[in-house]
Order: sequence, then C-alpha cells, then structure tokens
Amino acid sequence: MKPIKILNLYACLGGNRYKWDEVADIEVTAVELDEELARLYQKRFPNDKVIVADAHKFLLDLKLNDELENFLFVWSSPPCPSHSKMNSFLIDRGIVRYPDMKLYEEILFLKHFFKGKYCVENVIPYYDPLIAPKKRGRHLYWTNFNLPNDLNERKNKNKLVETGSKPNEIFHEIDLSTYKGKQRKDKIACNLVDYEAGRTILETALGIFKDNNKQQIKLF
Repeated sequence: MKPIKILNLYACLGGNRYKWDEVADIEVTAVELDEELARLYQKRFPNDKVIVADAHKFLLDLKLNDELENFLFVWSSPPCPSHSKMNSFLIDRGIVRYPDMKLYEEILFLKHFFKGKYCVENVIPYYDPLIAPKKRGRHLYWTNFNLPNDLNERKNKNKLVETGSKPNEIFHEIDLSTYKGKQRKDKIACNLVDYEAGRTILETALGIFKDNNKQQIKLF
C-alpha cells in the first residue's frame, strides 16, 4: 500500500499539516522560502521532504516537468499581508501596496491544470474576493470539493492576539524560541491554520477520492 502523496506549499510551520498523520499514511513534500522556518518545519516533521524554494514557481515547474500529477492533494497558503484588512490602517500611515495576485493565479492554475484535489487558504481580505471562496472561521478556502460547514476548529482558551506570539504558539503547539529569521514571530504564529481544520479538510478531500475512485479505497 503506497502512501498518499501531498504537496504542502508555503508550509511555514505546518499549522494545517500537524494532524495529517492521524488521517492516513501520507508522504508530504513541503515547500517554504524562509530557510529558518524550513529548518523548524523539518524538525517538527522529520519524515517530510522539505524544499527551500519559491512555492509559486515550484508549483509551475512541477507542471512543466509533468510531476504535479504525482500528488493526490495540494495545499497552498500564499502570503496574506497584501490582502489583509490591516491594509486599511497601513494606508493611513502612508504605506500603499497592490494585492499580490499570486493568490488568484494559483487558484485558477490548480482549478484548470491539476487533476487531484486542492485547497488554497488565505485571510478574509479588505475587498470582495475576486473568486468566490468558502468562508470558515478566520480564513477563506478555495477548493474543488465541498467543505463541511464545521471544520472542527477548536475554541481558543487563550484568545488569539495580533501582537505577542506566545499565546498563539501555545495554541498551535509550536516553538519559535529558536527562530532567527527576519519575519515577526507574532505574525508567523497568528496566521497558522488551526490544525483541527487542516485535518478535517484533508479527511474530506480523501473521502472524495474514495467516492470518485473505488480503487483508492485500497490506500486505507
């Protein structure tokens, strides 16, 4: 029985990925540009293949090399700051930037050129989304399968905060104490997807695989 191959783009510390091993026998390829985050991810998930690279370009290269279809499931969490509602406050401070359209490029690319199941995740933006998403909790999801209304996200006893990473580190069961990169620790910890939501989404995607391809049941 071969493991299910999953591509985890913009992997960060694997908030979405944390409980995937409890769902099925999986083989994860994680792509993260920040070398320090990639190092901590590898420490957290020693069996995953971790690649330090631009995830946006990596996805395109996989398709060009006829390797994208090796994966049954793709998760992508493109950078969210340029889409966040915080941009309204930044403009008041004289900081102006365009929304990063890589988000929509990847949604369209996966929709039209990937045969497996995919989930693209991002924040609730300051504008009306250009492509209709599925809103669940604090996040938006674009998928080619139906998401349950309840992603089993946990009730956070230590309320998530925008500054100060420790409450969020505890909630997500991560440790940023040795992170020496350039990103703010509070931003890293705050933007992670709840691992219970990540698990529910993978379970849903794999359930659809079984419905659409009866041979796939043998993977379990």
